[in-house]
Amino acid sequence: MGLIARELESRGLPTVCLSSAYSITKSVNPPRAIYLDFPLGRTAGKPNDPALQRQIMIEALDAFATLRQPGEIITLTHRWSDDDGWKDHAMRPKPRSDGRAGDDRVERFDRPQYQSEADRAAAEANLAAGECPGCVFLAESARNAASSPLA
Repeated sequence: MGLIARELESRGLPTVCLSSAYSITKSVNPPRAIYLDFPLGRTAGKPNDPALQRQIMIEALDAFATLRQPGEIITLTHRWSDDDGWKDHAMRPKPRSDGRAGDDRVERFDRPQYQSEADRAAAEANLAAGECPGCVFLAESARNAASSPLA
């Protein structure tokens, strides 16, 4: 996300990244970043805890006023649980059904993936109409997908 944030910033759109992967965030040097020691994908807070989610968002928005150096990362002090036992489960891949080491993440692709055909059509229509300023990479992805043997 830090690389995308830098591109958006170069186009005049201020950004702040929420991250649960400190070393990765540090290596891509985003304009502004907030780090939480939470499970990956949970940087906006715990499910069904709107008070914590709101507090995290307020602190993230405050970063626009407090972060002055590109690449600086603020570490928020919120805790996922009273102990770090959750890390033992969250940081290890689940075994596959055949007994080999596995990974329960979804497969990654080099082109956008959509939840439905309607979502894909809407994204492409918005891009064609110039109505998607946040979709700065979709045009290039669409060109690459059209030339891919997987298309």
